Formats: sequence, structure tokens, C-alpha cells
Amino acid sequence: MRERKPSLIIACGALVREIRDVLGANRLGDIHLQAIPALYHNRPEKIAPAVAKRIAEARAHYDQIFVAYAECGTGGELDRVISEMGVERLPGAHCYAFFTGVETFADGADDMRSFYLTDFLVRQFDSIIMKGLGLDRHPELRDAYFGNYEKIVYLSQAPTSELMEKAKAAAGRLGLGFEHRPVGYGDLESVLDDRFARI
Repeated sequence: MRERKPSLIIACGALVREIRDVLGANRLGDIHLQAIPALYHNRPEKIAPAVAKRIAEARAHYDQIFVAYAECGTGGELDRVISEMGVERLPGAHCYAFFTGVETFADGADDMRSFYLTDFLVRQFDSIIMKGLGLDRHPELRDAYFGNYEKIVYLSQAPTSELMEKAKAAAGRLGLGFEHRPVGYGDLESVLDDRFARI
């Protein structure tokens, strides 16, 4: 009888903490986790090649590989890669959608002028947003990036008072309004539970 190999989740670095929480809480099987740098969200052309490389390297060592990314601005490249390699990914266009619930998010047409933060992005606001977009060095770029937004919507997974204050401060730094929506893990939990509970 063939020895069973573990499963692998190739994940956006912005989701690693939440994925570990879900895997631990639901006691899902022997699952390994590999992260791709969250900063690739500022360079989405890097995402699909990085995912393809990880899949190719891992295929011989795992029974199942799953990609914990949404479409994330890759212009269809991520879907092309995973389709060719026979791998599935999380639903939706971006993590804000599956944290909210893809169907719920799709109904939010009034949120087109909202900039979303998750727990991860609140924690990493300086490195991903301020430094990553060059706003720390060139504050005049604020209008180019955020001039069409009206508010920050903080989609929290496990909020603390510290995270709440940081999220409000981020809105203030960008000159935007603030709204908090406690969404938890949304579709992330249900998809991982459905995918790996059967193994």
C-alpha cells in the first residue's frame, strides 16, 4: 500500500496567519504551508510565475496542492497557470471578497470607492502601503493612489483594540473615512474545511 503524502497549501504571505488559525481550529489533516511574499501584491506580475515554480517543485512530494490566492490582479495569468498544472485556488478576485464572502462582496456595489484593509494589512500598513507604494518618500502620490477613494473599510478577522486603533490611524494618514466590518475568516474557513476535511 502506498504511503500517504501530506498536502500542501501555497499561500499569499498575507494569508498565512489566518490559514494557520483555520487549520489549527478545524484540526485538518497533515498539511504543509508555503508562503509567497505578500509584497508581490504590489507587483502582481510576479505572482503566477512564483506559484508555478512552487507547484513544479512540490508536485512529487505532496498528494494534493492547493493555492491560497484569489485572482489578485494577475490579469488571468494565475488561473491559466493553475489550470494547466491541474491545481485549484480560493474563489474570488481578491482576499477582500473571500473574507467577506464572495457573494456578499459581489453585492456591495456601493463600496467601489472603498479601500480595504484586513488584519494583515493593518499590521503591515507601513511596509506594504506607505513604503511599498513610496508614500513615505513621496506623499504627493497620495492623490494618485487614493484620490478616488472615500473611506477605508477594515475587514477584520480577529480584531484587537490595538489593530482597531492602527486601522483608524491608517485612514487618518490617507485622509479617508473609516468603517469597521468584523467578517472573520469568511469563505477561507469553509473552503479549506471542505477541501481538506475529506482527506
